[in-house]
Amino acid sequence: MMRVQDLTKLATRMFRTRPARTWLTIAGIGVGFGAVVILVGLGYGLQSLLLEKIVFGEAMLSLNVISPPSKIIEIDKAQLESFRKIPNVEDVAPLANFTSLITFGDLSGSLMLNGVESKYFAYAGVVAQHGELFSRTEKDSIVLSSAVMKLFNLEPDEILGKTVQFKVFIPIQGGNEVQETPLRKDYKIIGIIEDSASIFAYIPLDELSSQFVIPTYERARVKVSDREFLDSTEAEMIDRGFAVTSLSKTVDQANKIFNGIQVMLAVFGGIALMVSAIGMFNTMTVTLLERTKEIGIMRTIGGSPLNIKIMFLTESVLMGFLGGATGIAMGVGGGLTVNFLLNQVAVRMGGVPMALFKFPLKFLLFIAIFSAVMGYLTGLFPSTRAGRLNPLDAIRY
Repeated sequence: MMRVQDLTKLATRMFRTRPARTWLTIAGIGVGFGAVVILVGLGYGLQSLLLEKIVFGEAMLSLNVISPPSKIIEIDKAQLESFRKIPNVEDVAPLANFTSLITFGDLSGSLMLNGVESKYFAYAGVVAQHGELFSRTEKDSIVLSSAVMKLFNLEPDEILGKTVQFKVFIPIQGGNEVQETPLRKDYKIIGIIEDSASIFAYIPLDELSSQFVIPTYERARVKVSDREFLDSTEAEMIDRGFAVTSLSKTVDQANKIFNGIQVMLAVFGGIALMVSAIGMFNTMTVTLLERTKEIGIMRTIGGSPLNIKIMFLTESVLMGFLGGATGIAMGVGGGLTVNFLLNQVAVRMGGVPMALFKFPLKFLLFIAIFSAVMGYLTGLFPSTRAGRLNPLDAIRY
């Protein structure tokens, strides 16, 4: 049996005898793997950009229960109590909203004023982009959407800590008229939520209910004890006539879509990988033809067919692995460079830094292992052929 050190020395002869061809072959394999790495990394990056906006934990255990547009059935205090009595429901957090007029200094504008309890933020996955969200004990604090800043053409540091006033327009039951009710306090702005599409503010629900009667609620967040109870609780709500959405199902659907995108991107990269594999197969075949006489001599002095086969397989696996490592370096290096340049542009333009490309460690390890496997499969035929060569025919070649 051939010694390991001899096998390694013979398998790496290509780097000394044909360095240019060997490294060009490895570079070609690297380009194929690099294409796979950077395309799939783009898929991971896009998936992360979407899902990192979602707060996991309690938000994944809650259902968003909404009154139907027909208003045949509405969410009132009695309904909220009935929600709490549903098996496996831990808590309920309602939201009441009213059309309002906000006044900031000498500026005024229309917005939707949402009355919520502080726990609603956790159940709805709401986080503060600037500042903070109000707590259970705070009564005079409010949180605005970023669209309100655009309405007033202000920056976060110009509006945080300042006070605003509200006039609430309360619909009169049984008619189309509204009652204008000024809130009797000034409210301090303590946080900004990232939402440039909707103009709204969050205010403590107790603050609204202390100044006027809230007959019905627009929606409620229903938190269950475990994720396995989401479907049964959702079915119960739908049977009662309410519309229901779930953050967990949105995340699941998004993951399925992005998994499909990643597979499609990997297929495009796989085309380049196939071209690289063909190039490597060609190199191994040429190497076999060049070393036919050498193989004959090795067989004559006692080398077994298995020794010859292992030598060629070791050479092809090594080339495949080095090609994979080169591809990982190309893909990760290119992706991180693009991330850096995008972040530089985003910061200069006042935007938020982001990572368009992401490379999970498990994916990179898979690429490294797969490159060695590809090298093995590519070298299997030439190595088997080399092991089967007749020694006398090989010497006369």
